[in-house]
Amino acid sequence: MLKILTVIGARPQFIKAAVLSRIIKNRSDISEVLLHTGQHYDEKMSDIFFTEMDIPTPKYNLNINGLGHGAMTGQMLQGIEEVLLKEKPDYLLVYGDTNSTIAGALAAKKIHIKVAHVEAGLRSFNMRMPEEINRILTDRISDKLFAPTSTAIENLKREGYDNIGAEVILSGDVMQDAALYYASFSEERSSIVADQKLNKFILATIHRQENTDDPIRLKNIVEAINQINEKIPVVLPLHPRTTGVIQKMGLKLNCIVIPPVGYFDMIELLKKCSLVVTDSGGLQKEAYFFDKNCVTMRDETEWVELVKAGANVLAGADTQKIVAGVEQMLNKKSTFDASLYGGGKAGETIVNSLLK
Repeated sequence: MLKILTVIGARPQFIKAAVLSRIIKNRSDISEVLLHTGQHYDEKMSDIFFTEMDIPTPKYNLNINGLGHGAMTGQMLQGIEEVLLKEKPDYLLVYGDTNSTIAGALAAKKIHIKVAHVEAGLRSFNMRMPEEINRILTDRISDKLFAPTSTAIENLKREGYDNIGAEVILSGDVMQDAALYYASFSEERSSIVADQKLNKFILATIHRQENTDDPIRLKNIVEAINQINEKIPVVLPLHPRTTGVIQKMGLKLNCIVIPPVGYFDMIELLKKCSLVVTDSGGLQKEAYFFDKNCVTMRDETEWVELVKAGANVLAGADTQKIVAGVEQMLNKKSTFDASLYGGGKAGETIVNSLLK
């Protein structure tokens, strides 16, 4: 039997892990051990995902959080290595581009355990982003690279991966698998649209450090949201940290601000909204999964195929560009092709490849 150790630590990774865990538990030829680094640790932002998503309780929780990049990654590296030496898996599997991702990959590679990277090949081409550094380094030391899109495959080819010896697989995107599966019963588990008495509205999120830690960018974004809200209500689930930064700066949000929401609430908001305005990487894709246009408040995106498809526009943190982007995209009739991200078969593709 093939044994894998899966490292997770951030909210989107919980959702992705749910896809593979659901497949693996019905197979007799593969087993999985879950390790939670603790990177996202408060109940609203972490534990609730395990309850909602039916994710098995991780066998290990390192409870490492609230530290700088160096200390966090270093402690994770040490803790993951100890678990690897104990469990002796055939593969270590990591998702995405967090500190948990690079720590897991490094720990495994240094003791000669194979690494599988889900969401390989993504590039923003912005080396100021910690995520970009994490994803590039993880790709370079992985044995199996599961690329979600043909764009990601092309990125890897340009970087010479045809000559490196790693296996590159076009898997599709596990987030689409999750969206399709959980959307089928999200309405049973969420009443957020009725509770908030929402009709026509725009769904917005702000969380990326390049925006929240830059006073000028954050001020411009808040100003844009306030202007948009004058014409159509903006619903903004906001983390307490971002709320505190906004208050400290003396800014005021004139929109519908709600606490962070769970995954089913987010699905229902995506289903019912008219448009998405975000600086999140994952939410750009989820907007597409639910046939919604998106205005991205970043200067670049890893999901360039969304821009090429015309379903996403980059507005940076420029107030007028954000407002103009909303006006442009609000009533635009875009084509949403499910096959762009694999059509919901990524999980099966990944598991079958690991077993080969």
